[in-house]
Amino acid sequence: MRILIVGTGGTIASAMTERGYKAKLGIDEILNLAGIERGDGVRIDTEDVLSLDSTLIQPEDWVTIGEAVFRALGEYDGIVITHGTDTLAYTSSALSFMLRNVPIPVVLTGSMLPITEPGSDAPRNIKTALTFAVKGFPGIYVAFMDKIMLGTRTSKVHSLGLNAFQSINYPDVAYVKGDEVIVRHRPALPSGEPSFDKGIEPNVTYLRLTPGLSPEVFLTVTEKSRGIVLEGYGAGGIPYRGRNLLEAVSEVAGEKPVVMTTQALYGGVDMTRYEVGRRALEAGVIPAEDMTKEAALTKLMYALGHTRRVEKVREIMGKNLACEIST
Repeated sequence: MRILIVGTGGTIASAMTERGYKAKLGIDEILNLAGIERGDGVRIDTEDVLSLDSTLIQPEDWVTIGEAVFRALGEYDGIVITHGTDTLAYTSSALSFMLRNVPIPVVLTGSMLPITEPGSDAPRNIKTALTFAVKGFPGIYVAFMDKIMLGTRTSKVHSLGLNAFQSINYPDVAYVKGDEVIVRHRPALPSGEPSFDKGIEPNVTYLRLTPGLSPEVFLTVTEKSRGIVLEGYGAGGIPYRGRNLLEAVSEVAGEKPVVMTTQALYGGVDMTRYEVGRRALEAGVIPAEDMTKEAALTKLMYALGHTRRVEKVREIMGKNLACEIST
């Protein structure tokens, strides 16, 4: 049994400096501080590909991480990626679209407290990820606080608490108790020949709908974007009374994709439910269904990395690629 651990930085790799915590530890140092033993029939190899606070992660870094994973697929039985928590859910979603049909468990994890601090959650999360990488099943997942969550369904929901991640609109995949993996839901992920597709368009705007948002602001903000994710209210809709934002959205949606998600954490959008939603659909808005905000954004980047045609993007956004949409 061979496991690769890929280090990318983040809180889990941080130590205190005169300017605050900074990612500076390599993955071997992290494993030593976490008390991870390299034995019992499991060979652990390590590779540091980045050393960044995850606030600094860019779409180009997803390509770097994805390339490291893809190179290792034929040599290892499981892969763990240590990552900062702030953008971990974006990375797990992006990798799920870029790395298709992975034949082994690929598990992202991190920590809310640096490995250098007493009481850090890093050892617990690393052990959870390693256990699932050894005993789990193929796919891209997030391991945190004994939970295993699907990569396209995970969101960070707490800025400071240790139980920082939840699986949104989807059951937890498994729980890890000691050396045991308790499976709750096995995703019906596509199968086939593994591939890595690094086509990604980073020039996407994510805009939150608020009362009073003017058409002029919307048009200015989205002018140079290739696509827009508009975070709406509830089940989805766009205001047209007073400030006619719907008219501006309609003007844009004919030339570039406008995807609607929701500010509500659970439930997703159902734009056929209300008149304001149906008007938005008629204007050309693409519903994100019950995707997380991270999945909606990264999937739109992925779609635009392959086509600029709005109808083709609509087709890709509506297709279930990595269990990111409930069927």
